[in-house]
Amino acid sequence: MRIAALAEYDLVDSAPAPAFAQIVALAARLFQVPTAFVSLLDRDRQVFHAKVGLDLCETDREVAFCSHTITQRDALVVLDAALDPRFHDNPLVTGPPYIRFYAGIPLHAPSGHAVGTLCLADTRPRNSFSDADRQILQQLSDLVLDRMELRRLEVAERASQSRFVQIAATSPDGIVCADATGHITFWNAAAERMFGHSAAEAIGQPIDLIVPERMQGGHGGGLHRVAGGGKPRLLGKTVELPARHKDGTEFPIELSLSRWQEEGRAAFGSIMRDIRERRANEDRLFRLAHLDPLTELPNRAVLCERLTEIVAAARTVSVLMFDLDGFKEINDRHGHATGDAALKAIAARLLACVRPIDTVSRLGGDEFVLLMPDTDDPLRAAEVADRIIAAVAEPFEHEGQTLRLGTSVGIALAPTHGESADDLLSCADLALYQAKGDGRHCHRLFTPVLRQQAQRLHTCRDELGRAVERGEFVLFYQPQVRLGDGVLVGAEALIRWQHPERGLLAPMAFLDALDTSRYAAQVGDWVLRTASEQAVIWRNAGAPEFRIGVNLCSAQVQRGDLAETVQAILRDTNLPAAGLELEITENIVLRHDAEVIAALRSLRTAGVGIAFDDYGTGYASLSLLKRFPLTRLKIDRSFVTGMLASHQDVTIVRAILELGCGFGLAVIAEGIETEAEYARLREKGCQEGQGYLFGKPMPADVFATRFGLGVRQKAEATSAAA
Repeated sequence: MRIAALAEYDLVDSAPAPAFAQIVALAARLFQVPTAFVSLLDRDRQVFHAKVGLDLCETDREVAFCSHTITQRDALVVLDAALDPRFHDNPLVTGPPYIRFYAGIPLHAPSGHAVGTLCLADTRPRNSFSDADRQILQQLSDLVLDRMELRRLEVAERASQSRFVQIAATSPDGIVCADATGHITFWNAAAERMFGHSAAEAIGQPIDLIVPERMQGGHGGGLHRVAGGGKPRLLGKTVELPARHKDGTEFPIELSLSRWQEEGRAAFGSIMRDIRERRANEDRLFRLAHLDPLTELPNRAVLCERLTEIVAAARTVSVLMFDLDGFKEINDRHGHATGDAALKAIAARLLACVRPIDTVSRLGGDEFVLLMPDTDDPLRAAEVADRIIAAVAEPFEHEGQTLRLGTSVGIALAPTHGESADDLLSCADLALYQAKGDGRHCHRLFTPVLRQQAQRLHTCRDELGRAVERGEFVLFYQPQVRLGDGVLVGAEALIRWQHPERGLLAPMAFLDALDTSRYAAQVGDWVLRTASEQAVIWRNAGAPEFRIGVNLCSAQVQRGDLAETVQAILRDTNLPAAGLELEITENIVLRHDAEVIAALRSLRTAGVGIAFDDYGTGYASLSLLKRFPLTRLKIDRSFVTGMLASHQDVTIVRAILELGCGFGLAVIAEGIETEAEYARLREKGCQEGQGYLFGKPMPADVFATRFGLGVRQKAEATSAAA
């Protein structure tokens, strides 16, 4: 019975229809596999009716994976055939095409018999095949079955009118017959459901009964012309056309037309299928394959395909890559629904900034890319980047809340910066990283120096693990003094890397790599513990009020146990809380607002000092002085250096000192190098300072000797892993 059901389709030894080839190509692309095929299971063989990525035409049925698939109702999934006892020694696994992953779903005829399968295959095993994947595979198999049923009916319609009528009575498709004059002679039950007219109402009426008014007259006349010997345009073809329901609504149908002779006169039969649902499924599958589901912008696959086409044609293109500054805070503070609304709003703004021929794509998260074909002018790209930055910065409203975002943009140009899609995207990404490092809310054009820096960063990251294991990090200490009398009050602990090949490295040579590595929090804790131990030694060696300043890294805050870690180190080292001052930067404050406030308040309550480093150099608002439990502001060295020659820098220094006074915060100035700077700051009421005038960062033993604090009791290079 199953073989008989298969025979009704007349597919086994026939050439595959284009529709089947399109479906298997779509399946291969959706699931990112090299091989997809429609397999028909005959009595003794498996025939590959439509295929992509497969050289075989047929195999013996005994080795066919699909022989197992047709025995079940749902999909058969084999994640790794080499590990499956049913298939590990199968010649299709051990030899060409070397199948490791397989997913197949049976194709059931209306009779219920499984006549074939729709299958995916890959030479690489997979870890999973989700429920969503199974659902998509099922929808693709429904499309295959649609085509197969059309084929079955086309085979049947080549039989006599009586056979045609017999099939029509049970067919789920609308079947309508007409005479040579274009009047309806047969109307089955499916046609009644499809068009709303009963058979009694339809038979005898012109075929225009189901044709939209704007197209009426053409179909009946066409049938009359063909009946008179004219050249047929639709016979033997399957076409999609608009049709009209009894209530006047239009909907798409798929139509296949046949002709035969009855008593010497031409007669016509048509198979019609309502394809609204299929169109919706195809549209959904297209969107799934090509569009980001949230913003409906082209996805990464489409972006890469278009960019590859452009560079392959040797056309110029500007690639702008950007992400959203502040998006994580919106997600964390207001929830993902608000974050999704923000992404949709930003997508609309981006489209308003570009030409119709440009491509705006969402890569995922808050990352976007703009392709501007036939444009390699850096000034034009910069102009568009500025327009995007301004558009993103405009506040937007959501559920009564005013939200703000920013963006940074990296620009790469073809062919100047690369001749492949991967190269251009990599260059744009490096330029974006530079823009974010330069303060955000700006754009940067790729230069070869950025790639060299990235390579150095990569090398540095590879060496960090060894540095931690071997204890290659050391601490230097820069003195902090009271400006009123020059007395030592403490020091800032500063990390250095005693590299075995490159010597002593300053933070600028490795800190970026360290801060983004998995060792960041571990090394940060080591710095905190080592500096605290040293402070205790110096407090016991003649400086009982000595205060040690330690810079926190972002990873220590992000980990979520900052207060507990600091308090444990204070207990372990016996350093009083007042002897420790934690220095935080704007990056930590802006990225971890909610998390850091609670931890810092707990530490401040315990007596630990909290200093805001480099205040006034970034985007931190005055409101931070109210929300964060600060004890000290640090004046950046750039203001100190410029204050003797710049009225603006003098104004900034004065403003920070007044803010400190108004908020009850101490102020310390960094980068004091001359007596004139020292005198000016002391005159303006700055309480403390540090800089080369008082001492460069130095090892602990040199620091102790210079300030008469004895010799450090423990080796400096304590392993960060200890």
